[in-house]
Amino acid sequence: MTDISPEYYFDEESANRAVDFIEKFCTHVKGELGGQPFLLEDWQKDDIIRPLFGWKKADGRRKYRTCYVEIPRKNGKSNLSAAIALYMLFADNEPGAEVISAAGDRNQANIVFSIAQEMIHNNKHLSQRAKVLRSQIEYKSSFYKSISAEASTKHGFNCHAVIFDELHTQPNRDLWDVLVTSTGARTQPLIIALTTAGHDRNSICFEVHEYARQVAAGTLRDETFLPVLYAANESDDWTSEETWKKANPGYGTICTKAYFEQESKKAQNVPSYLNTFLRLNLNIWTSAETAWIPDDVFMRGSDPIPWDKLPSLPAFGGLDLASTQDLTAFALLFRDDECDCFYLIVHQFVNQDKADSKKLSAGIDYHRFAKDGHITVTPGNVTDFRYVKEHIVDACSKYDVRSIGYDPRFSTYIVSELIQDDIEMHPMAQNITTMNGPTKEFEMQMMKGNIVHGGNEVLRWQMGCAVVYTDVNENKRVTKEKHESKKVDGVIASIIAMNEYGHYKTSGANDTIFDIISLS
Repeated sequence: MTDISPEYYFDEESANRAVDFIEKFCTHVKGELGGQPFLLEDWQKDDIIRPLFGWKKADGRRKYRTCYVEIPRKNGKSNLSAAIALYMLFADNEPGAEVISAAGDRNQANIVFSIAQEMIHNNKHLSQRAKVLRSQIEYKSSFYKSISAEASTKHGFNCHAVIFDELHTQPNRDLWDVLVTSTGARTQPLIIALTTAGHDRNSICFEVHEYARQVAAGTLRDETFLPVLYAANESDDWTSEETWKKANPGYGTICTKAYFEQESKKAQNVPSYLNTFLRLNLNIWTSAETAWIPDDVFMRGSDPIPWDKLPSLPAFGGLDLASTQDLTAFALLFRDDECDCFYLIVHQFVNQDKADSKKLSAGIDYHRFAKDGHITVTPGNVTDFRYVKEHIVDACSKYDVRSIGYDPRFSTYIVSELIQDDIEMHPMAQNITTMNGPTKEFEMQMMKGNIVHGGNEVLRWQMGCAVVYTDVNENKRVTKEKHESKKVDGVIASIIAMNEYGHYKTSGANDTIFDIISLS
């Protein structure tokens, strides 16, 4: 190792001391290596541990105060984080050291902390010297603990080391700022963030990412900041093994070729998963939104609907009741166990003025859709919900409609009347947690060609407008592209109907089948 600045020198003994501590006292805690010594890989030693603890100022204090490691998932960052935390607690010779694990929430912060607890239990030398409590590890006058994400309660800390796990999950910069400033009284504190890439470019993580990128490129000089960035380029072939190797320093040892083949295949087969694959497995910053169902996939379900068969099948409704100025959509999803498929009928409503005005309708020809039987144009300048109610009542008289889910917004009048007509109605909040399960199920069934819709042109247009938003927990919710002509009302109604099918599958349990799957 070399450094052009005469202000710094490399202390081989200190670098080796940190490596030796980890390899002698820390262990793997899971899988087939559980309980065995944590032998660092070359990249862990040469890119992170040895530079971090080896480079010194002229006065003997560490050069680096902040280390930002951006690394794809499945490269062992949690084990490495726990080992660093233990070194800072046991071996950094800091009296009264306060070592903190932080993350977007306490559960995430506890992942690294729990690994550190297991490492101590696995080593008699550490376990004899430390007091391991449920929420804190104590050694002499020092302690190590994980914390919740509420920044307002953290102003009393005097941190020697902060381990920030998955910085991209931080909802704002408050906790980062509080903990960074809490190190001011320490002589050689360490802030280390180990994270995968995110998708929020207005976040503290992207701010630190950009700072690290500039320091690594030499366009910004900060001698106290160690940037360690592992990532593919956006232009790289994400299906190539060479790209997988490039982005993942633990490829072939910590993370396997079989895993990447599986994940890459999934990204090829499920378009909405591509951004997740790029972000988590190749460390490429992406948008939170991505195109959802491609047209060729949607058209896999374009076979004619067997209308004569529908009255004998259980049906589940979804109602996306918009304001009187916009589209309202009603979807009926029929389940056919015999062919393991669904039949989907979507009908929508729009007011006359909107249908007549090219400006109001953003150029969409609603009258053509009405001639095709997919839309009802109601008189006047607001959608007349009486037409919606009549359509639903008529459908319930023809088919075996078990229940109808609905968006609670704008729904008070029509829902109360439908309930009076003995139609079972279930409100469905439109938040991402509730929408996640049925959205993923609808997507999967679409990909398989198991949802037969007869080539409904209105639904086809709206499916092309749909993008899927994915949060940091990989929950999905469909939204629309930000343009007046983009509508997804029929898509939302269909997902609500799929959620009603989930209720049916669990025989009225509080959780739908999709909630249960997501919790398993």
